[in-house]
Amino acid sequence: MLTSKQKSFLRSMANPLPAYVQVGKDGISPNVIASLNQSLLAHELVKVSILKSCPDPVQQVALDLASATKSEVVQLIGKTLVFYKKSKENKISLP
Repeated sequence: MLTSKQKSFLRSMANPLPAYVQVGKDGISPNVIASLNQSLLAHELVKVSILKSCPDPVQQVALDLASATKSEVVQLIGKTLVFYKKSKENKISLP
C-alpha cells in the first residue's frame, strides 16, 4: 500500500511519461494485461490510456487492471491511468 507522499512522488515522475498501453474497443483483454505486465516489469511506473471506444467505465478498468497485474493505481485523471508495481531491480526508490 502506497502512502500519499509516495503517490505524490510517483505522480510527479509519471507526468512526462507517454502512455505505453492503450485499452480500446475490446476492453480488458489478455493481450492488454500481458502488455501491462511487461511494461511494469520493465519500467515499474506505467501510464495507460483508455480510448473512447472502450465499453467499460474508467474506474472499473483501473480496478480490474490493478487486480490482474497485482499493481497499484497511482493516479486516475480523465481517461489516463498510472500504475506502479515494485520490481526486483527496484529502479524507483520511494521516499
